Amino acid sequence: MYRVLVCDDDKAILESIEIYLQMEQYEVLSATDGKQALELVENNEIHCIILDIMMPNLDGLSATLKLREKHNIPIILLSAKSEDIDKIQGLSFGADDYVTKPFNPLELMARVKSQIRRYTKLGSMENPDSVIINGGLSLDLSSRCLTVDGEPVKLTATEYGIIEFLMKNRGRVFSTGQIYEAVWNEPSFSVEKTVTVHIRRIREKIEINPKEPKYIKVVWGLGYKMEKL
Repeated sequence: MYRVLVCDDDKAILESIEIYLQMEQYEVLSATDGKQALELVENNEIHCIILDIMMPNLDGLSATLKLREKHNIPIILLSAKSEDIDKIQGLSFGADDYVTKPFNPLELMARVKSQIRRYTKLGSMENPDSVIINGGLSLDLSSRCLTVDGEPVKLTATEYGIIEFLMKNRGRVFSTGQIYEAVWNEPSFSVEKTVTVHIRRIREKIEINPKEPKYIKVVWGLGYKMEKL
């Protein structure tokens, strides 16, 4: 059984999310601030985190930064703020997804399922032991490990999904919508900034100079591609 941590200082929202998660057969842990959430992550195996941004003691963005120091567990941020700049900030801090309040509980459950599926899958069904090499990048599909010039790179589940998709399709150009649908496994709608922020984070981890990328290139007006090296 997969375990989901829900963190929100609004008890009504917390209890509502818990009910829906339990209906989907998830085990649920709950917290009311970021500090409690960090403690639960250190002492339990967690497969997905739903984290409110505005909380006492330790807010959701600060908690996300702390979590990303050691963990790649999928994080879905909740916020009453719906502006693009707020979403970009949340994703830049290391979150995998961002849901604005008020939200549709069924949509939230779908996003949880998508994140857990991506986090727990075991590489390629066609050849689970294969390794994809492209220049200094080496992606082991069995261990889901990426190395750059021999050095391991820590990726979130979403970042791994994007890298795997692009490396399996080296040289091909994909729009942000195509990347989103392939990695998130759901229809794309106004997702350009979401994909762009994740790719920017990936570049910071794999490129010597992220502003002049060697691997993930922009094809203006069309999208992105993994350069075949």
